[in-house]
Amino acid sequence: MEETPLYVEMETTEEYNFYQEEFERTFWDPPSTATTGQNLSQVLSDPLNTAFLPAVYIIVFIIGLPSNGIALWVFFFRTKKKNPAMIYMANLALADLMFVIWLPLKIAYHLNGNNWIYGEALCKVLIVFFYGNMYCSILFMTCLSVQRYWAIVKPMSHTRKNTKLAFIVSIAIWVVIMLGTIPLYLIDLTYYWPHLGITTCYEVLPPNEINFDLFKYVFAIGIVAFFLPAIITAVVYTLMIKTLTASITDESIGKKRKRAIRLIIIVLVMYLVCFLPSNLLLVIHYGSQVKLSNSLYTAYIWALCPSSLNSSIDPFVYYFVSKDFRDHVKNMFLCRSVRTVERMRI
Repeated sequence: MEETPLYVEMETTEEYNFYQEEFERTFWDPPSTATTGQNLSQVLSDPLNTAFLPAVYIIVFIIGLPSNGIALWVFFFRTKKKNPAMIYMANLALADLMFVIWLPLKIAYHLNGNNWIYGEALCKVLIVFFYGNMYCSILFMTCLSVQRYWAIVKPMSHTRKNTKLAFIVSIAIWVVIMLGTIPLYLIDLTYYWPHLGITTCYEVLPPNEINFDLFKYVFAIGIVAFFLPAIITAVVYTLMIKTLTASITDESIGKKRKRAIRLIIIVLVMYLVCFLPSNLLLVIHYGSQVKLSNSLYTAYIWALCPSSLNSSIDPFVYYFVSKDFRDHVKNMFLCRSVRTVERMRI
């Protein structure tokens, strides 16, 4: 049976107002709520949305901007050998940095009572960079997990060939994410609510865009950019733990292996805790015919917090945990050139 579209062309102002009110009622209000205005206002003015979430974004920005910036500087200007792990980590740092630099707009939007004042075009760019770079981070973390597993099971594999492959995979990820976010540029992401006097960015879509099949789009992005990578990451890290556990024989080597296993568990837990709730709730939200309840929206806001925090955690889990990386950072702050450091080692 063919579905009836929620929006049709209006020939009169009265018809348009009627359908707009109907849209607002069905989009936001379950049958038990009183009025559209009250329910919508409650969701958008919730302190969780206007105070707590921007506070989290501020923390992410303060920590994530310098830490990822330093990581990129080290990878590009302080590291001579370009191996696959370094290539994936550099791209991960770039994705996290591009995610972080757009956060001031999100912070200003939420602190302004979820009132977007920067125009439709900038709203689209913000949402594309916010979600696009989040999914890039997920994919590069998956690549790192596969590369680390390969380094354990095939330690003598050809480094130059693997490095070339890492470059190709990295470029492919950026291209796929850029192409995958194109549909977001084709729909209006801002909507003005007359009874509240605010313009929302992405929280609510205008009536004439509801026909766009958001559920299929979000579901496809979720499968390709999160759920499949999450399964691969979980399987690979499980195999890594199994391999490292079986090879613990010598006592001196065993301590290093146990430390590596602890780090793998931390990375895996962080990966799932940060990204699983938000991606799952996003699919559920659009799967419920784009109808948003207070409790579901609140849960999604809570889930966005660890997803955002991941950008400021990554540098300390993937980069600063390495002594060589910390030495590079130390030498950078001491203004020692790469040549000077090499002379000091002789």
